[in-house]
Amino acid sequence: MNIPNQITIARMLLIPFFLIFLLAPIDLGMIQIGREQLPMTHAIAALIFIIASTTDWVDGYYARKYGLVTNLGKFLDPLADKLLVSAALIALVQLNLAPAWMVIVIISREFAVTGLRLVLAGEGEVVAANMLGKIKTWTQIIAIAALLLHNIPFSLLSFPFANISLWIALIFTIWSGWDYFAKNKHAFRHSK
Repeated sequence: MNIPNQITIARMLLIPFFLIFLLAPIDLGMIQIGREQLPMTHAIAALIFIIASTTDWVDGYYARKYGLVTNLGKFLDPLADKLLVSAALIALVQLNLAPAWMVIVIISREFAVTGLRLVLAGEGEVVAANMLGKIKTWTQIIAIAALLLHNIPFSLLSFPFANISLWIALIFTIWSGWDYFAKNKHAFRHSK
């Protein structure tokens, strides 16, 4: 259990705290920004989400720089990302901040790619995320953070940044999923 893997596990352990602040009936007041109001609990949840998301870059950088890339890390890192993003998206649907159909498409892609990873692992292949998958993850993180912050500060300019970023995340989610299956179609040719 090296340091990058410990950082990845810490990311997973932040998920319950994130959800408590986002969904539990806790009233810590509101933050007034111009004409916009943001529940303090949503601001705290957004901060936890951003910190947890940033650890994705930290653990990967640390693992590559010091040669600590492991099969466990290749497995845990995308799993932690999927758990964090899925929890956030489902919570955003509950709060009526994201459309359910988009969340279903995004999470379905995650399940499909995880299933493909399991098939490949059964054949002895452990596949790390490629650049398109990393772009997908970061577009999702940006969209979720913007939604958690109720589109502030962009709402002050009447610019729908959160909605646009969610659409961009959806496009990269579908594109990277298609790419992942296209590059690993050999897993299905050899299956019995």
